[in-house]
Amino acid sequence: MKENNVPETIKQAVLTQSTPMSIDAIKVTGPDFNTKLELSDIIGSYARMGFQATSVSQGVEIINQMRKWRLSDDPILPDEIDEFKDFEKRATTKCKIFFGYTSNLVSSGLREVFRFLVQHSLVDVIVTTAGGVEEDIIKCLANTYIGDFSLKGATLRDQGLNRVGNLLIPNQNYCLFEDWVSPILYRMVAEQKEEGVIWSPSKIIHRLGKEIDNPESIYHWAYKNNIPVYCPAITDGSLGDMIYFHSFKDPGLIIDIVSDIRSLNDQAVFAKKTGIIILGGGVVKHHICNANLMRNGADYAVYINTGQEFDGSDAGARPDEAVSWGKIRADGEMVKIYADATIVFPLIVAETFAKNFHNDENLE
Repeated sequence: MKENNVPETIKQAVLTQSTPMSIDAIKVTGPDFNTKLELSDIIGSYARMGFQATSVSQGVEIINQMRKWRLSDDPILPDEIDEFKDFEKRATTKCKIFFGYTSNLVSSGLREVFRFLVQHSLVDVIVTTAGGVEEDIIKCLANTYIGDFSLKGATLRDQGLNRVGNLLIPNQNYCLFEDWVSPILYRMVAEQKEEGVIWSPSKIIHRLGKEIDNPESIYHWAYKNNIPVYCPAITDGSLGDMIYFHSFKDPGLIIDIVSDIRSLNDQAVFAKKTGIIILGGGVVKHHICNANLMRNGADYAVYINTGQEFDGSDAGARPDEAVSWGKIRADGEMVKIYADATIVFPLIVAETFAKNFHNDENLE
């Protein structure tokens, strides 16, 4: 037999010995469709699949940790106030969940997923954009339709159709919105002048949720369940357009954003534990993270977006960057899922907030 004369340098380069894997290392495997699988089985296999599937699995685990935690899980601190030394109080004190999403996601079918979470008080604080408010209200008045990413903008403009990705929103929808919101703006200005009401973005959204009085609406349920909705850029959308138009007819509306930043930050500061779930980026992502800076960081964080970090954008930043600012705690549980939220968020909700929903008598 010919002697093995493979040069030692090649052996070292190609046949380097591996260090032993730890006994708890997870073997990469996917779902076995030779067996009958339920949705829960498939999502359960994501932890072992790798890439973003594993990140989705981590997101599910972190959200379930947020939901499960009670103050009674933690030892009583030496400087704890008497109210939180009581066992029953500790056993009913939950993690406060901050939920953020951008307007395009309300234009999409995720709106119904968001409504479910708010309808059943499964989140505690909401931050969104102007479009994230108005698109929900508008859908109570008229429909949004599936189109195509490749439709020509000039053609759509001639047809009075507005494109959001592959969604189409007829311009008539915004005309209906103006007809609906204009009388409310008149009443708001009158209440400001005659009764001294000081309007903030969250108070305006609360009022719109009351006025729409439609169970299909996210903000109807936010009003009913007294869930605060913050929108620091409330004029950046059709709602801002309506406020602009109205200012010619009935000037004087003042919107106080200072009271809302105080209110939002206090939501974080006085929480015993916080979790953040943020879909998308921009002002929504930063507003929630910055509020949690005031308490030295959130305890749990799940980001879902497609942003990349190479350009230094906040949307693309991974959770570890927020740790450097004190917006997420260094020992917190965190993950970023690089994915289109319309694909993965329904799956995540199915394995967290909605799992066993119809059988859970204790679900609020």
